Amino acid sequence: MPTGSADGRELQLGQLPEAVAGVLGRLADAGHQAALVGGSLRDLLRGGAPGDWDVATSAPPEQVAALFPGATWENPFGTVTVRATPGPVSVEVTTFRVEAGYRDQRRPDEVRWGGSLEEDLSRRDFTINAIGWIPQDLRTRRGLLVDPYHGAADLQRGVLRAVGDPDQRFSEDALRILRAVRFATRFGLELDPATEDSLRRHAASADTLSGERVRDELLRILGAAEAEKPSSRAFEMMERLGLLVVVLPELQALRGVPQAKARPGDALDHSLRTADALPAGDPYMRLFGLLHDVGKASTLGDGHFIGHEAVGAQMVEAILRRLHVPRVEVARGRLLVRHHMFAYGGEWTDAAVRRFIRRVGAPSLADLFALRRADDVASGVEEPQRGGLDELRARVGVELATSPLSAGQLAVRGDDLIDELGVRPGPIVGRLLAELLEAVLENPAMNERDALLALARASLARGPEATAGGAETHRRDRSQP
Repeated sequence: MPTGSADGRELQLGQLPEAVAGVLGRLADAGHQAALVGGSLRDLLRGGAPGDWDVATSAPPEQVAALFPGATWENPFGTVTVRATPGPVSVEVTTFRVEAGYRDQRRPDEVRWGGSLEEDLSRRDFTINAIGWIPQDLRTRRGLLVDPYHGAADLQRGVLRAVGDPDQRFSEDALRILRAVRFATRFGLELDPATEDSLRRHAASADTLSGERVRDELLRILGAAEAEKPSSRAFEMMERLGLLVVVLPELQALRGVPQAKARPGDALDHSLRTADALPAGDPYMRLFGLLHDVGKASTLGDGHFIGHEAVGAQMVEAILRRLHVPRVEVARGRLLVRHHMFAYGGEWTDAAVRRFIRRVGAPSLADLFALRRADDVASGVEEPQRGGLDELRARVGVELATSPLSAGQLAVRGDDLIDELGVRPGPIVGRLLAELLEAVLENPAMNERDALLALARASLARGPEATAGGAETHRRDRSQP
């Protein structure tokens, strides 16, 4: 346990917003100690803009909530969310606490309010997050740095180091193992040797983490915009620590799978480069890029990966479900991996372009093109000007603007078939509409009511599914309650 209430270094935080200063000031005016702590202080020390604001205080949560009308307190860990003014600023105000026991490697078995700021900092994960700032003059934003574990110096040196005994820190919460990778890669830090050795010893315990917690950390890693090549550096670090095989064994299986690409490396190297080439603003897309070739490990034969996109789509769905990814993103990831191997050529007819749009789905095309572009970058190839991705994108744009591409755009509807052709509602209507859409995809000029009804009559004449009773019977049926 470090000694001393502060290292005494005066620090002026000119970037401290008025709303946050107001929270600190109101707590101090009520006779409570209050300090800026955690990631918000770390980011200020780095010269960045904090995304969240954290304050630690000696005040119990009930008193914090009473000081700030409209504040919410819905957790057992003493954190009160204050909607500060001016501006849309939220401040997480947490009571100084001492924790004991982590039998589930996630939550403390016991939480006691009180203690001191130093004790509160001692329970944190890494030294760069175990720093406090106690205001002395909020008007000028002057205060004292509380840095018992020398986190500010570690930031300057570019080192990530666990607070105290690293084995104890990682035994308390296995998520800290993934957080170490995130902080190191986001801020460009090197792992302290003792911390790195401990991470290796504890990597297997990441298997105890819930899918949701792993998902959230992976998305934070993939969504980092600050670091250069955040995806490749993070997952290479995971592999080095023995962590990748625990959290994403399907990705680890790509190590050593050969690639015949212009850029050197194996299938894992290629996958990491693909994720790097996608925008940080969409971390799910980066995750799909990371996983787009997972089917290659089990489909390699004679230098080819026959059907790896179909196998990979099934694997991606299983991985995303294991991570408890929302259903819409599971469907998005599966579709993109399934279709990422499309082989466009300038010889495609307009009908082929329309069928491609229909097969993939118009809403998914922008994502699919982005994934293909990233795949090209990772492979070291450029699409040709003629017969390449830009040409396909332009042709797709023309077809989306001018051609009917879905059953809802046909000149006839299901009721038209029922009323005009005397068929009953049911599967036959869907089959006829699908046939009509295929005809219109081939030739958009066929999208005329009379022409489509004639095609439908011809189809019925060829098959056994025309039904007795006709339109009049159906009209009577529809009139019944």
